Amino acid sequence: MKKNYMYITTLLLSMTMSALTACGVDSGFDIKPAPEENTLPNPIPPAGEARTFTSMANGYTMFKQGSSALTTGTSMAPTTIQLDPSKEYQTMDGFGFAITYSTCYNLLMMKPEDRVALLKKTYSQTEGYGVSYARISIGCNDFSSTEYTLCDTKGLENFAFYKDETDYVLPILKEILTINPNLKIIAAPWTCPKWMKVKDLRTKAAFDSWTDGHFNPDLRTDYANYFVKFIEKMKAEGINIYAVSPQNEPLNKANCASLYMPWDEEAAFVKELAAAFKKNNLSTKIYVYDHNYDYSNDKEQNDYPIKIYNALGKNFEGSELVVGAAYHDYGGNNEELTDIHNQAADKELIFSESSIGVWNDGRNLGKRLMEDMKNVMFGTVNRWCKAVLVWNLMLDEKMGPNLDGGCQTCYGAIDIYNNYQTLKYNSHYYIICYLSSVVRPGAKRIGTALRSYKSSNLIYSAFINPDGTKAVVMLNAGDNDLNVTISDNNSYFSVKVPAQGVISTTWK
Repeated sequence: MKKNYMYITTLLLSMTMSALTACGVDSGFDIKPAPEENTLPNPIPPAGEARTFTSMANGYTMFKQGSSALTTGTSMAPTTIQLDPSKEYQTMDGFGFAITYSTCYNLLMMKPEDRVALLKKTYSQTEGYGVSYARISIGCNDFSSTEYTLCDTKGLENFAFYKDETDYVLPILKEILTINPNLKIIAAPWTCPKWMKVKDLRTKAAFDSWTDGHFNPDLRTDYANYFVKFIEKMKAEGINIYAVSPQNEPLNKANCASLYMPWDEEAAFVKELAAAFKKNNLSTKIYVYDHNYDYSNDKEQNDYPIKIYNALGKNFEGSELVVGAAYHDYGGNNEELTDIHNQAADKELIFSESSIGVWNDGRNLGKRLMEDMKNVMFGTVNRWCKAVLVWNLMLDEKMGPNLDGGCQTCYGAIDIYNNYQTLKYNSHYYIICYLSSVVRPGAKRIGTALRSYKSSNLIYSAFINPDGTKAVVMLNAGDNDLNVTISDNNSYFSVKVPAQGVISTTWK
C-alpha cells in the first residue's frame, strides 16, 4: 500500500449500545444509530422461509434479521430477480481480512473472553458471519513491529520466524482456526531478504535497503526455497498456506518495505517457485501480480498477468499451481478485471487488498458503505473474483501500530479504542460480512435476469451454496425504497430493499 494513497476516514459505527455510550458516535450523521438486534445469522434457514439481513447506510439499522415467506410457483411481480442456475460463473473461495502484526497486537490487548467472542462472531460458520479467508505477510509489512524478513542473515540455514509471528500472528491464527478450521490463508512478502537484493540487473551491485531494489536473479532457487521453508514451517505450526503471491505490490518502489519486480522478473521467479513447490509436494496456489488495476501507469507493465502467462507458457514444472492473478484498488478501476478474464478465461482472479482511511472519507458511513459495496464487493465478485479480502481487520484509534514509510492514515475494518474494550465497526467489516454470512466457500455465482425494472441503483449477485441453499445480496444505492421479488423457478419471495441499504438473503 502506498502512503500517498492513504487519506481515510472510518465508518465509525458501533455494533453494541455499550460501545456507543462509551465513545459516542462519529458517523457523519445527526441521528444516533440504533443497537443491533439478532445480529448473528443462522446459516440454515427453515423450510418455507427466506432469512434476510438488512442494513442501512445511515447506521440506524445494521444486520437486522428478518424473514420472508416462500410462495410456490413463479412470480409475475413487476420487479423480479429471476435466478438462472444454468449459467455458472466462478466458484467462491471466500471473503476476509488481513491479519497483520498490528491487528494481532490489538486483539491480544483485549480481554481473552472479549477477543474470543469477537473472533467467533466474525469467523464461525455456525455462530457468526462465517468469514473464511485471511491474508498474511511473509516477513514484515507496513503494519509490523519493524522491518525484517525471515532470513536476515545470509544463508537459508538462518531461516526463522520473528517475534511478530511467534508472539502475535501465530497465536491469533490458531485461535481463528479453532473457530473455523477451514480458513484459507494467502501469504505474500513485502520484500525479499536484503542480501538477495541488487541495485539493477546489469551490475548486480548490492542494495542494502528495505525499500525498492531488484531481486538478484542468481538467487532464484534460494528464494523459492525460502517460500518452501515458510510454508513447511507454518504447516508444522498446524497452519496450512492455501496460496501465495510472489510479491506484494511489485510495481511499488516506495513503502517501508518493498521490492520492485516488473513482469519479466516475476515471470522468471514464478517458474522457479512453481518447480520448487512441485518438487516438495506442495499444493499451494500461486497468484501473480498482487497490485493495482492501473499497473502504476507504466505502459510496459500493462496486462502484467497476461505477460507472465504468455512468457511461461503451459509446459513448465508446476504449471498447474500458477492459477491466476490478484488485484488491489489503489489505482485504476475494476473494469480491468473483466479485460484480464477475457484474455485468460482459464485463470482465476482474486481481489486481495483495499483499505479505508483519511483519504477516502472513511468515517462517512453513507458514502463508504455504498461505494465499498459497489466497488470492492460487487465490482469484483461480478467481474469473476472468487475471493475478496480487505486490509487490516483491526487497528487502534490512532491508526496503528504502524511503521514510518508505510500507511499511517489507514483505518482497520474494526477500530479499537485505547481502553481495548470499545470497538467501532467500519464499512469494510460490514461489506465482508454481508457476503460471508450467506455465501459459503464453494458457492457458485450464477446467472440472473432482472424483469420489468432497470436501474443502476439496484446492484446484486446470486449464488448457490454447496448445501443447495441459495443466496442473493442486493444494494440499493438510490434514494427510494425498492420492492423486489426473488424467484428461483420453484418458489419466490419479496423483500423491501431500503434506500441506501443492503440486504443479504438466503433460503432453501
